Amino acid sequence: MPLLGAADPLPIVPRRVLVAGPSGSGKTTLAARIADALGAPHVEIDGLFHGPGWTRRPTFEDDVHRFSAAPAWVTEWQYTSVRAHLADQADLLVWLDPPTATVMRQVVRRTVVRRLRRRQLWNGNVEPPLWTVLTDRDHIVRWAWRTRAKTATRVEELRQRRPELPIVRLRGHAAADRWLRGPLRRA
Repeated sequence: MPLLGAADPLPIVPRRVLVAGPSGSGKTTLAARIADALGAPHVEIDGLFHGPGWTRRPTFEDDVHRFSAAPAWVTEWQYTSVRAHLADQADLLVWLDPPTATVMRQVVRRTVVRRLRRRQLWNGNVEPPLWTVLTDRDHIVRWAWRTRAKTATRVEELRQRRPELPIVRLRGHAAADRWLRGPLRRA
């Protein structure tokens, strides 16, 4: 199946949707909007993964298998240990693929705002001090830069493994808005 764009009709009425994209691209926001449009639950996968102190929750895989057995859901496509399972369960993948400059601007802004406001994320976690971008190789800003090109490779591998899976590629937020108002609404 060819990649679909923001104006292309969907071949199915999606019920199990994955949203792919680099860190900071807006996956979670888009996933919540898709879930709202479909009347399906949005499962924020970061909330299942991160325990207190940014530790991995021991029930993560079990939690993912439990929610993904449901007839409808929307979540973000990340975490190596569950990525293949989620891809096998999904009936649509939405690939949010904005330019690198947009992603980096968004991830830096989001990180700064979260830190300055001490916004609690999952299980009481907050962004670390901003200076840790210089010392922590896995700081989210550095992680986003280092891994930004991996989504395209993963999507292509998935296309080879599941050629029947519809994949919608959205090159930015304007395209996502058009897709939500158009093809997704019409589905």
